[in-house]
Amino acid sequence: MPLHVVRHPVIEDALARLRDRDTPCDEFRRLARRVSLLLAAEATRDLALGETTVQTPLETTTVYRISARVVAVPVLRAGLGMLDAFLELVPGAQVGYFGLERNEETAAARRYYEKVPRELGEAVVFLLDPMLATGGSAAMAVDGLVGLGARQVRLLSIVAAPEGVAHLAAVVPDAIIFTAALDRALNDRKYIVPGLGDFGDRLFGT
Repeated sequence: MPLHVVRHPVIEDALARLRDRDTPCDEFRRLARRVSLLLAAEATRDLALGETTVQTPLETTTVYRISARVVAVPVLRAGLGMLDAFLELVPGAQVGYFGLERNEETAAARRYYEKVPRELGEAVVFLLDPMLATGGSAAMAVDGLVGLGARQVRLLSIVAAPEGVAHLAAVVPDAIIFTAALDRALNDRKYIVPGLGDFGDRLFGT
């Protein structure tokens, strides 16, 4: 499974503030959006383009526009913090949703909601899940997408743990991961360390 750790000074600066427990909720949202924008730019680098023409104020010229069918699928609820940034880059993308929640005692994932476009065989699907911890939720989501015909799935996460990357590679080896940080490990509660805490709670102020 290809793993891309996206390096950029703006990402490093934003991550430093995302990790800080004293960063307020409104700033956390802005920083998450900034990192997501740069991750999305890297993850969409090779999307197919189609040739067309436009009339500029001076002449007709050949231009290129995204021709690939793109589907963005945030994992509720934390993945919503990445969606607006993705749609700013690819406004024509379709959007689906996976609702997954983690049992805090077992760390096992449970799917409680799914609304995803069908017939994904020709689509490039971007799964938005900011924290790749155990990999259980991401693997469940990718498996669901593959079940709907998806052949190209790319996971965008802001922080990943080696355990989650390894689990995803073992279960769904064809998926591609783009992350801003590969952290040290999971702690005994299955949280990423050093990490940045519970992304959803910090994003929504809960």
